[in-house]
Amino acid sequence: MRDVAVEAETPMISMAASAAIILPTDPRTRWVFKTPQNDSLMSDAIAVHMRANGVRTMGFIGFADAYGDSWLAETKRSAQTAGLKIVAEEKYNRSDPSVTGQVLKLLAAQPDAVLIAGSGTPAATPHKELVNRGYKGRIYQTHGVANADFLRVVGADGNGAVLPAGPLLVYEQLPDGNPVKKSAAEYVKAYEAKYGAGSRTTFGGHAWDAYVLLQHAIPDALKKGQPGTKQFRAALRDSLESGKDVAASNGVFSINAADHNGMDNRARIMVRIENGKWVMVK
Repeated sequence: MRDVAVEAETPMISMAASAAIILPTDPRTRWVFKTPQNDSLMSDAIAVHMRANGVRTMGFIGFADAYGDSWLAETKRSAQTAGLKIVAEEKYNRSDPSVTGQVLKLLAAQPDAVLIAGSGTPAATPHKELVNRGYKGRIYQTHGVANADFLRVVGADGNGAVLPAGPLLVYEQLPDGNPVKKSAAEYVKAYEAKYGAGSRTTFGGHAWDAYVLLQHAIPDALKKGQPGTKQFRAALRDSLESGKDVAASNGVFSINAADHNGMDNRARIMVRIENGKWVMVK
């Protein structure tokens, strides 16, 4: 899709997470933007939380695919920066019914904490196995599990797990002065009115945020061209690239020529699972 956007000289707003979508900054990424947080932002949050809570050694188990590989690379970088030692690395397939072998290797390394780099309900497989095998260290997940289905599948075994997430997940727990709270509330209320209480996910918020960015960019672009014209598309691209402090549901965007995501630490919070609910870690 990136090549199509460049060839057509049409702005594209991606709702996928990988920073490779917008990097490196060159002519191939000039027309491409994205709304999800970069994995690096979330990985740093995990490492900082680990360090602040006495973790010095960690184990890693992630998907045996691009998602897991990306997270392993970011985890190694974040761990080194935070002074954490990775003592075990394991992988598994999303469809694996059991990860006993991998978990036994993790347990043998005796890490202070384990990070599970998965998404959706398959991330519950190693989580439940660690708990069932009596692991007493801290268990961390990525923001890829921030949905009600994961809570349902992991059940009581999820209690105490910590992960970074977009702030809309627990917008009610944000202070009133948080710039994200208003947009997050609008999205969640509209979404749950249609799909039911508790159905929110941070993933839908990325689509909402794309529309928020467009709402801010289109009025300026209309001053320079009419929709359907090359001039309008170019102006829209330029307007998206110059947006400053645009408050959306998952963070605040300040996009520029070197950063077509433009999110900072306001796009992440740490949450803990308590009895099937997300609780913001303060």
